[in-house]
Amino acid sequence: MSLVERSVTSASWNAGANLFKVAILLARSILLARLLPIETFGVYALATAVVTFSGILPKFGLGGAFLHRAAETADEESAAAVHFTLRLVLTAIWAVALLSLSLLLADGGLRLALVVLTLLYGGLYLTDTARMVLVRRVQHRRLAVLDLLNAIATTIVAVILARRGYQLTALLATDFITLAVTVVVLLLWRPVWRPRLLWLRQVVGYYLSFGRRTMAESALSEALDNLDDIWTGVYLGDQALGLYSRAFTFATYPRRLLAFPVFEVAGGTYAELKDDAHQLAQAFFRVNALLLRSGFLMGGLLVLIAPEFVRLLLGEKWLPMVTAFQLMFVYTLLDPVRVTVGQLFVAVGRPERLWRTRLVQLAILVVGLFTLGQRWGINGVAIVVNVMLMAGLVWLLHRAREFVRFSAARLFVPPAVALAGGVLAALAAVYLGCGRTADLTCESDWLAMALKGAPFVATYGGLLFLMERREMSRMAHIVRRALFPRPGSPS
Repeated sequence: MSLVERSVTSASWNAGANLFKVAILLARSILLARLLPIETFGVYALATAVVTFSGILPKFGLGGAFLHRAAETADEESAAAVHFTLRLVLTAIWAVALLSLSLLLADGGLRLALVVLTLLYGGLYLTDTARMVLVRRVQHRRLAVLDLLNAIATTIVAVILARRGYQLTALLATDFITLAVTVVVLLLWRPVWRPRLLWLRQVVGYYLSFGRRTMAESALSEALDNLDDIWTGVYLGDQALGLYSRAFTFATYPRRLLAFPVFEVAGGTYAELKDDAHQLAQAFFRVNALLLRSGFLMGGLLVLIAPEFVRLLLGEKWLPMVTAFQLMFVYTLLDPVRVTVGQLFVAVGRPERLWRTRLVQLAILVVGLFTLGQRWGINGVAIVVNVMLMAGLVWLLHRAREFVRFSAARLFVPPAVALAGGVLAALAAVYLGCGRTADLTCESDWLAMALKGAPFVATYGGLLFLMERREMSRMAHIVRRALFPRPGSPS
């Protein structure tokens, strides 16, 4: 298969499986939010943030080095074996250090969560080689099925445990089941790659050199992703972190629907096209145009229906998170683009370009947390995260022009116009349909959601089609040709 066919097919498998996966995970999140105390989510979120942030050591940029096409990794089998060997050594060092610190410094539920998650994440890190082999080949069918199986299995186990009165254990069980299913699908059943140890000095040197260049950026990126959770848990408490973590989780479900499948494919596609500037620019623009248009649609809908969604599906106890939930709108819109731009720099072998941007973002985040976060609680934290993201994205897009040519206006203006039109249509529908009340409220939450959602989606889609019907037709043709190629036709 050509790269286009592999990319589109992989993205289609990921997107198709993701439709079911997101629906299942959303149902799980709703059920667990109703069954478990808010504080339990706070403890779990803090432990997860600590383990994930410290996980930069076992990762050490090895995945990006394996994906980046270089002479040292031309032999995939040997490169994979060296990757696994280095990952095993680094994971062992990380696990011993984190377990020791957890036993010394933490207590109660936090200690339990840290110990369990360290062991489980360590196991998952050792399955990454097989996963990266598939990503490198731009073959994602098995990974899509794996994600769906994990969603189903973890949901069944977690909900059963929560209904029987288990609290933190129900959340930790999701990570245990994820590890078990991943090992079976990637390493036991028709294994993608059979683990073996290999130490080739030249390949090891390449991995460590590439990793050192990415280490600063990786540490800063993980800090940006996890510092808000850690700070909220430490300074605002488990209750506040429970609310904030759920607001973040539900706010990011829209990007899981389409952005996550695209993330899985984009890195490998960029890497394969890094020597073809025209094709790379086309792929970059189309990937990010798709992410922005879907993000503006889902993010706008999210803000409009947030109060009714929380009250109806999660319950009254979660209402304090509504404002933070809505403020996550900017993050939902723009973070997927930030990820794919970062993948571009890794794919072209310039990962070190990212660290300066991340450093500025980290400074904004730290200052903001101790000012706005302390003053306005989780709402202030959400605002700071948005400001930090926008500042970094502007700089990253500017730097990306060194490798790809694209029009920022073509990327952002059409979905922004469609968003504005959709919001106006939704507000007008609520005003007219709910008795023309000044505060735009309805007696029925279900009616309010319908009056907001339907006009917004219809108007957004209609305006976007009017502005970009030619590009939409071209993309539909590319997808159709890749998914259903005619025998003998050129790729």
